Amino acid sequence: MSPVLAGVLQMLALLVALGLVYRPLGDYMAGVYSSTKHLRAEKWIYKAIGAHPNTGMRWPAYLRAVLAFSVVGVLFLYLLQRLQGALPGSLGFSSIDPDQAFNTAASFVANTNWQSYYGEQAMGHVVQTGGLAVQNFVSAAVGMAVAVALVRGFARSRTGELGNFWADLVRGTVRILLPIAAVGAVVLVACGAIQNFAGIHEVGQFMGGSQQWNGGAVASQEAIKELGTNGGGYFNANSAHPFENPNGLSNLFEIFLILVIPFALTRTFGRMVGSLKQGYALLAAMGVIWIGATALMMWTEFAHHGPAYQIAGGAMEGKETRFGIAGSSLFAVATTLTSTGAVNSFHDSYTGFGGGITMLDMQLGEIAPGGVGSGLYGILVMAIIAVFIAGLMVGRTPEYLGKKIGTREIKLAACYILITPALVLCFTALAMALPTPPHSMTNTGAHGFSEILYAYTSGANNNGSAFAGLNADTQWFNTTIGLAMLLGRFLPMVFILALAGSLAEQKPVPATAGTLATHKPLFSGLLVGTILIITGLTFFPALALGPLAEGLAS
Repeated sequence: MSPVLAGVLQMLALLVALGLVYRPLGDYMAGVYSSTKHLRAEKWIYKAIGAHPNTGMRWPAYLRAVLAFSVVGVLFLYLLQRLQGALPGSLGFSSIDPDQAFNTAASFVANTNWQSYYGEQAMGHVVQTGGLAVQNFVSAAVGMAVAVALVRGFARSRTGELGNFWADLVRGTVRILLPIAAVGAVVLVACGAIQNFAGIHEVGQFMGGSQQWNGGAVASQEAIKELGTNGGGYFNANSAHPFENPNGLSNLFEIFLILVIPFALTRTFGRMVGSLKQGYALLAAMGVIWIGATALMMWTEFAHHGPAYQIAGGAMEGKETRFGIAGSSLFAVATTLTSTGAVNSFHDSYTGFGGGITMLDMQLGEIAPGGVGSGLYGILVMAIIAVFIAGLMVGRTPEYLGKKIGTREIKLAACYILITPALVLCFTALAMALPTPPHSMTNTGAHGFSEILYAYTSGANNNGSAFAGLNADTQWFNTTIGLAMLLGRFLPMVFILALAGSLAEQKPVPATAGTLATHKPLFSGLLVGTILIITGLTFFPALALGPLAEGLAS
């Protein structure tokens, strides 16, 4: 079987698996967030934290709860790392330096999971399991809660209440993430991933010496890392490490975990707003971008541009032979089109155009299908922009799902889409202009610029994947990328929740003959075009200096 055919079959298998769970999972999640009943375990949690789950919250109260919970998470994780040397189960590792502890705490609470350290050489069992793995669950649940609040903004009328954050947080964790992650961990163990609390031990003899590895609860952390679109690896090699991702079957399963909730949330959206066709329209736009990016990535990496590529069958540098070009390309697109950031290959070693695709995937806003929760609210904002553009074309006040898109709504949507480009481009410009940060680049020229552009793109978009080739464990990068992650995660949520509150207060507008049909293929096409044009106009100059220049020169 040719490698190209193998790649096509893997993609088809993935589409079938996602299609089989799309309807039941999407409907189940809609039921979870619409239910008025609380499980016994949930009641215990509410009592422990002093929450009142039946109390409705307007958007300012919802936002305060999101920020308060996240601030506590950052402080707790920071202190846990700073005290690691005195904690049991630390495997003898010392406490984490302040700048790196801040960067890691900001990273995992922001659902970014950017790592500027070697996981197996820095973090013990307590920090890995009690700190990082816990944040993998709750940071994903926060994103889902904010997305559901926006959906309620479309579904409700003449009320400013968006639900209760604490109820949404707990339900998303207990009823959705925990059960699926538990099953996913069992599947990964069956595939060969490790799950233990072993200490450091020597493995085999290599060229006259031995190699040391430590064990850990890897399978369980790997499952939620992919399911919650987090991405932080237990080991430095991340999902390229055989303990985390042993073979081709586990690789395909991990890609499935990355994509399953973000795609299924479009069904949840359709169910909650009372029109499944609206969800299908968003799904179609996401699917077109995802399939197009995957096909383009495979083409660039399979292309033969010289004897080395012809002998290897494609651009195999930086890729695991266990996965090959197809499995690596599928994973790379899935992880950068979502806010996952896990990697099973070095994106730094991709072709110039291939590396550019991974950056463009993130710069689109990671909305195809995007992160858990963040992908849904991101594409809904783009849908509002698309409706507004269509309204300008025909001279009509734009409407979406019966809600008028007025001055306030479009200002909030515009602020949302401007945040991450501003963070990415400003921090990249500063890093290139100052004398010290460029010393962290392994390469010079266009490729070196791509390393820094990728780092801030990954951080500000809450992706967390690394291009490799950049020494990011410096005070400058730990601090600035940490700030980019926090601002890139929580500033957009301010505008999302304000937008949700504004929509919820409106009275629905009856559809007329002039109302744009947002459930038809024409609107899906307009939505895809809007996403590509806005991103292209924003990031094309930067991409031209980096991956495009490198690709054209090769």
